[in-house]
Amino acid sequence: MSDKILGKIHSIETCGTVDGPGVRFVIFMQGCPMRCLYCHNPDTWEIDTKTAKILTVDEILEQYNGVKEFVKGGITVTGGEPLLQMDFVTELFKKSKELNINTALDTSGITFTPDNTEKFDALTKYTDLVLLDIKHIKDIEHKKLTGHSNKNILEFARYLSDNQIPLWIRHVVVPEITYKDEDLKELGRFIKTLKTVKALDVLPYHDMAKEKYKELGLNYPLEDTLPLSKEDAIWARDIILSQLYK
Repeated sequence: MSDKILGKIHSIETCGTVDGPGVRFVIFMQGCPMRCLYCHNPDTWEIDTKTAKILTVDEILEQYNGVKEFVKGGITVTGGEPLLQMDFVTELFKKSKELNINTALDTSGITFTPDNTEKFDALTKYTDLVLLDIKHIKDIEHKKLTGHSNKNILEFARYLSDNQIPLWIRHVVVPEITYKDEDLKELGRFIKTLKTVKALDVLPYHDMAKEKYKELGLNYPLEDTLPLSKEDAIWARDIILSQLYK
């Protein structure tokens, strides 16, 4: 079956250190429905692009085998939005688990539908960890930031919690958008309701993608927004965590 399912791959990082525990083999899938204002990978948006590499699961694992001595952490699938190619990711994770390879999914959860979880059940059966990006806790602000509602995303977090899937929550702190005391507290209160959160990554906004946007002929939406300092990101993380222990 794995030879029949084709994945549209943007790129592969053989020794990733920020996409799950340990040194990992990171697969960036092509395609994403969201248009986050601070997105640093706009070249992953379009799923039907001639620049994507078309690979089978076995071809991916063959590449992994070539570096497996250096990537003891396992495999992470990210994007783009990997859930757009769920059948491929499920087959990849299934075969990875047969080979005793740790699997992590880095996703926004945007495609989740709580009334039809059959495919998600199949995928999470082989998923050791989900790194879930919560862009904004308030729905109206999430729509401004990404072009989409966050309702299904929050439902996805609850689904993962209810099904005992380990979670890392990721949140990018952007000046004047998510760097707000009450929004951070509300996010903390939501995270407190989840039972399987193992880590919280609060990431400071940066503008290093500006040159990439220029190369692609795109306007950078946050042209006048200054990067956030690491100290401010630590402050934001402390605000979120303060709600978990109330």
